[in-house]
Amino acid sequence: MIETQVSQGIISTYFKKLEKCLELDVAVVGGGPSGIVAAYYLAKAGLKVAQFDRKLSPGGGMWGGAMMFNEIVIQKEAVPVIKDFGIKIEPYQDDLYVMDSIECTSAILYKAAHEGASIFNCYSVEDVVFKKNRVSGVVVNWTPVLREGLHVDPLNIMAKFVIDGTGHDSEVSKTIARKNGVHLNTETGGVIGERSLDVIAGEDLVVKGSKEIYPGLYVCGMASSAVSGTPRMGPIFGGMLMSGKKVADEIIARLKK
Repeated sequence: MIETQVSQGIISTYFKKLEKCLELDVAVVGGGPSGIVAAYYLAKAGLKVAQFDRKLSPGGGMWGGAMMFNEIVIQKEAVPVIKDFGIKIEPYQDDLYVMDSIECTSAILYKAAHEGASIFNCYSVEDVVFKKNRVSGVVVNWTPVLREGLHVDPLNIMAKFVIDGTGHDSEVSKTIARKNGVHLNTETGGVIGERSLDVIAGEDLVVKGSKEIYPGLYVCGMASSAVSGTPRMGPIFGGMLMSGKKVADEIIARLKK
């Protein structure tokens, strides 16, 4: 019967996808713009990448622009990234450009999935896997399970690298700092162990050089700004898009050696 076939199709294909992603080249935590862009470039390079977002609709804060005015402002430096996704932009002033937030968010999600990135919504990362003092994966559970406080065991997803794209909360970085007894200074600039983030303060929020801040861990977008103590700047998304690409380029270079 077709009713049974529909259910079988959903269950069988979903679990094939999930099983395929139990071991990854890169696990991206957070479904905001920087993480999606990173997933796109990683998948395009032929790497096995999955992205985990706690919300039903990945995309972070891009959908609503600023205060639900669904327009986005980007800097001139981010235009090449936007062109990679085929998104329409219009010049505004002083090397700034504007674009529709719905088109932009839809485009980067589609392109990332189309290139082969697996995107899992309604997933929360509740812990980090360590092997030999290196970040080697993430521990995931259903977001509704955690919200309801249910006692349900999670699953482990192993990965060669993990990207913290959780936005201003920088949840993965804070978990690592807590588990390793490291002080994460979000007021004057974050330092994890002897490694520090090199971030340009101000509205650009561009990671300069894309450093691995802990073995196996990179950060991008607002997560990098939070770890470094840079204040939230609102709907200027160009730096976050560039941040995702720079982190992806760094990981690709390392894995392709």
